[in-house]
Amino acid sequence: MPVRRGFFCPNPFNLWDDALTSMRRSRYAAFTGMIPGMLIDLSLCFAALLLGASTLSARYATIPGAVSELPLILAGATLFALVMALMYAVVGLYRPTPMTLLGTAGRMAISLVVGAYVTGLGMRVVADRGYVEQLLPAALVYLVVGTVFVRGGLFALRRVATLPRVLIVGTGAEAQALAHDLQVARRHGREVVGLYPTTSDDAAKVEDSGLRVFSRSQPISELVARHGVREVIVAVREQRGGGVPMDELLTCRINGIPVIDLAGYTEATRHEVPIASLKSSWLVYGHGFVQGWGRRSVKRAFDIATSLLLLLLTAPIMVLTAIAIKLDSPGPVLYRQRRVGLGGRSFLCTKFRSMRTDAESDGVARWATQGDPRVTRVGAFIRSTRIDELPQLWSVFVGEMSLIGPRPERPAFVETLKQQIPFYEIRHTVKPGITGWAQVRFQYGESLEDAKRKHQFDLYYVKNNSLWLDLLILVETVSVIVFREGQ
Repeated sequence: MPVRRGFFCPNPFNLWDDALTSMRRSRYAAFTGMIPGMLIDLSLCFAALLLGASTLSARYATIPGAVSELPLILAGATLFALVMALMYAVVGLYRPTPMTLLGTAGRMAISLVVGAYVTGLGMRVVADRGYVEQLLPAALVYLVVGTVFVRGGLFALRRVATLPRVLIVGTGAEAQALAHDLQVARRHGREVVGLYPTTSDDAAKVEDSGLRVFSRSQPISELVARHGVREVIVAVREQRGGGVPMDELLTCRINGIPVIDLAGYTEATRHEVPIASLKSSWLVYGHGFVQGWGRRSVKRAFDIATSLLLLLLTAPIMVLTAIAIKLDSPGPVLYRQRRVGLGGRSFLCTKFRSMRTDAESDGVARWATQGDPRVTRVGAFIRSTRIDELPQLWSVFVGEMSLIGPRPERPAFVETLKQQIPFYEIRHTVKPGITGWAQVRFQYGESLEDAKRKHQFDLYYVKNNSLWLDLLILVETVSVIVFREGQ
């Protein structure tokens, strides 16, 4: 019997999922992963402070004149919600990185302390009231209890809920890899109903893979209705020659079923652009690549203001680092190396020296690796904390680099990578950055395969760059540095 699609769908998250499906098609798709959790936390924080104020007022008469104090309480609740949501983002609770229960609790504790302090300070600036010291502890208790029950309830509900179903068109390596990815740990909240072959020969290749392969004799629109499919993903490298049933896909699209290709789906869910099956036409006709005068002007103003502020704030750290490097090993404090920047032009990138002076005495450029024996004792610390990158703030200030962008590579590596990585030159259409989307979403690169994966994140950034994405990267950079993620 066909599965009916309507308002009373078996999955209570389908309505929210439909909204996110529309949002992730936009250039702000990177935010969709954190929106549900952030909205829940904003609501919990706001309600916790209001409930704390109500409890104190009713039981202890701590808050005199509840009506006259209501504007201050509402303002405090709003401030508390915003600060807590920001702190959750800064400590990495919205990042896709798997986290232990203990690690999550520790980061939440940090957020609670900072959030309560900032909220209390803000409320005292507006009006000095003696009940603030009692109000915030009560709000924190309600917030912790509410978070445990609400988050726990949502997690349990998701475990038993019917996931939105996906039909994958194609049976090749890309289609099977996508199906496996969606099946493992219920990733991305999708259930794969099966694969639809584009040729009869392809069907035979996946008979023993455990994946259901439908017959080409069945129309896709019929399978969609019968199995309650909510999205169709075309994972076929070559779509020309009549192998893909475009008429059937058009029927699905007209009936309101989203149809998306593999590159678009990966961009929307993983926030990277796959290069293995990427075609120039997808980049040409797709959205993104906004590099207008307005965007460049805003980014440049942001770079100047932020780099100048950071240079002033980190000056004491840089002085101490210079002393430590000088005492730890012989050689210069700073290390200048030629890198490739905007438009393929080279510039001298300055960093604190973290390796021995004879690291490349033979003149051969080598990838830096984890546990690299060429790294000094002080160098290991400043590399893990990203302190070695601080001198590059001057390059940002003078315009050679940007605060956010793809990491600049050495000319020797660029020539090799251009030959082996498709569309590698696209990264040079924006200024290189001290931190970037690849830096906060992928581990430290030390091989050609790592360079390919990081390039996929760089492509996503260049294609979808915006001030909001820059701000998200800055927030996640704090989490990466403080908690040493991606080491």
